Amino acid sequence: MSDLADIVMPVPPSWVPRTAGWLVLGVVIAIGLVWLGWHLVRRWHANRHRRTALAEVTRLQHRLGDKAGDKAGDEGGGRAAALLALAELLKRVALAEWPRDAVAPLSGAAWHRFLLRHAGAAADAVPALAALVDDAEYRGEAVLAAWAPDQARATAEACRRWIAAYQRPAPHASP
Repeated sequence: MSDLADIVMPVPPSWVPRTAGWLVLGVVIAIGLVWLGWHLVRRWHANRHRRTALAEVTRLQHRLGDKAGDKAGDEGGGRAAALLALAELLKRVALAEWPRDAVAPLSGAAWHRFLLRHAGAAADAVPALAALVDDAEYRGEAVLAAWAPDQARATAEACRRWIAAYQRPAPHASP
């Protein structure tokens, strides 16, 4: 047994790449991942007002009797206040994206055209908003209180769709 030799194991191969190309590729991938992460965080942060507005629409839909029907004793007063709040919310969302001097003076037909022009994929929802922006600004709570619950819910859903799909203005673009 003395003439047996121990088994000699070869040195394990290195995991470090031997060429500079792999190092360059790794750096490029790392930079790309950092850029992608930064872009996604910026986009998420830029949409915070949109998420807040959508949560507000949900809260107002509950006041419209969206889930459980109208509350007892609430024959339009709460509905009218919720519809007025929806009209105000649309204006606040637009003011968050476009310059104040371009959005604040809009009313009636001009406001409706603005909503249509920037609706994006929700352009078919904008006609349902025409009565809201007209009634809320000019006729007030008395007319809104007379709205049927179905009309109020359809209008709230149109608001939700516009807020979710509106097209942001291009930098330095006018409304």
